[in-house]
Amino acid sequence: MHNNTIAFLVAALVAALIVVFMQRAGEQTQAADEKSGPQLVHNVFFTLKESNESNRNKLIAACKKYLTKHPGEVYFAVGPLCNDLKREVNDLDFDVCLTIVFKDKAAHDTYQDAKRHIDFIEECKAMWKKVRVFDSYVAP
Repeated sequence: MHNNTIAFLVAALVAALIVVFMQRAGEQTQAADEKSGPQLVHNVFFTLKESNESNRNKLIAACKKYLTKHPGEVYFAVGPLCNDLKREVNDLDFDVCLTIVFKDKAAHDTYQDAKRHIDFIEECKAMWKKVRVFDSYVAP
């Protein structure tokens, strides 16, 4: 065989082995995700007593200060109502939305009792007219 043919065969074999290893790694990750159970999405919709940009910004800043980087947090986002979308299906009865995805219910439960979460509530509750919480399970 020529050197080019041998090099091609070796490259093809290496590529095939990489594909097999990547498939197995993906299967193991999927199995681990299924074993750990569903993630928990924690959505909180805050309606402020005094709805203005300053108060929305204060609440958003407090969320970022107290509610980020808790153990088991997979995703964190906070922001104001999107005033540009006013379809009849849009619920516009809030000022700020907080979304945290936890790796599981246990991480959510730990977060609920965390000192920073309690401090957030104590610091901000006077601003709230209404708080609605929507928790749901999702597949990772």
